Amino acid sequence: RWLFNQAVCTLYAFCGVLFGLCSLTSLTVLSTVCCLKVCYPAYGRCWVLLLCVWVYALLFATAPLAEWGSYGPEPYGTACCITWKASSREATLYILALFVFCYLLPCLLILISYSLILWTVRVSRRAVRQH
Repeated sequence: RWLFNQAVCTLYAFCGVLFGLCSLTSLTVLSTVCCLKVCYPAYGRCWVLLLCVWVYALLFATAPLAEWGSYGPEPYGTACCITWKASSREATLYILALFVFCYLLPCLLILISYSLILWTVRVSRRAVRQH
């Protein structure tokens, strides 16, 4: 069971969501920057995106603190995370927004970025063979 009080549970869950979202968003930005460097070399300077990663993650991690969704103990009670059982319409919308903007969209961007890189390499290889 969770050994600490609700405040520590909320902090633990907040940190887990924040750093998890930063991780996936960083991988998304990395794949996008790689794609830009390979496919569109003139647009490869994107250092501002690192700040955007943290802002994006903070936006979704602080939402439960602002009563959009909530943090609480996991079903087994040994750790804390987002309360996945939606008790209200707002909580359902938060979970849906997390799925779309923090999972589906990053995964699609990563897939598209690496697909464009592979396509560019394939086209370049054909061009080199023709010459």
